[in-house]
Amino acid sequence: MRGRPPSPERHLARIVFTTFLLTFIASRILVILIMTRKMPDLFLHMGGTHVHHLNYGIFTLSAVGAILLFADVTERQKEICAGLYAFGMALTFDEFGMWLHLGGGYWQRASFDAVVVVLGLFGLLAFAPGFSRMKSHHWATGAVTLASVGLFYFMLFKSLRFAGTRVGSRLEEIEKSGPQ
Repeated sequence: MRGRPPSPERHLARIVFTTFLLTFIASRILVILIMTRKMPDLFLHMGGTHVHHLNYGIFTLSAVGAILLFADVTERQKEICAGLYAFGMALTFDEFGMWLHLGGGYWQRASFDAVVVVLGLFGLLAFAPGFSRMKSHHWATGAVTLASVGLFYFMLFKSLRFAGTRVGSRLEEIEKSGPQ
């Protein structure tokens, strides 16, 4: 027996979650392929300045905001806007460290952390039951999940520190030797 279909808001949240995740993964893969010269340089350069993909994200978010504010949209158009919103968010937060610190390299830890936090929030919106439907087993599951996530992050931070010493310098080398 199948449960009832998700609410329209939940459906949009699932589109956002999935699109955000896939866009983030694709952008990281493309950057690595371009920097290792396994793919042509797709970076946009204007007047000697590399236009980072967070700018595409900002323009996409601005356009989606304007459409939702000033246009009467159908449900299908809302779905498209949800996908574009997630696409823009992923491109922007993929370079969160660069706009947080106003510069620096692409491989900043802050970008990865920001993407994980945003994905977690989108995941909650997409898959957690509403507060009015929360039962005691939901709260218990939430507490166990929160404790597990805390432990996971503790172990992740330790492993990323280790990986940073092993892989971080290689990624920085790739970035320096890649297309500017």
